Amino acid sequence: MALEKATFGAGCFWGVEASFREIPGVVDAAVGYEGGHMNNPTYQDVCTDETGHAEVVEVTFDAAKLNYETLVEHFWKMHDPTTKDRQGPDWGKQYRSVIFVHSPEQERIARESLAKAQPGFKKPIVTQIEPAKTFYRAEDYHQQYLAKRGQKHCHI
Repeated sequence: MALEKATFGAGCFWGVEASFREIPGVVDAAVGYEGGHMNNPTYQDVCTDETGHAEVVEVTFDAAKLNYETLVEHFWKMHDPTTKDRQGPDWGKQYRSVIFVHSPEQERIARESLAKAQPGFKKPIVTQIEPAKTFYRAEDYHQQYLAKRGQKHCHI
């Protein structure tokens, strides 16, 4: 297996995680926080909208079975990348649309995919593309939150 990481923020991480888990070739998906200035933030910290973190999903995938481009294409379809710091009823910087890239190749693919996706939206895509930083795994009760409740989807 050729395992790689991909990290996406697309609003509330519960639905994002569940959506990525459905893709063949995804080995794991963990919810957490990334992109802020505080070490080891908690959910309560991130919800203050003062830590700078986004709610994200770190996807582990088998690159021999699934390519990064497919994950990015799925990302554009699972949320509205034209809304700044908001998805559905959730608002704040922690709900921003963001792709944290783990390599120059991922950055190239993400930027090309954004350009290819833009014509499909009436408003400009506001998704940030940034180098991956430290991923802080969210509390256990957030992991596979929807699956634990017998749900597959939330409002995203």
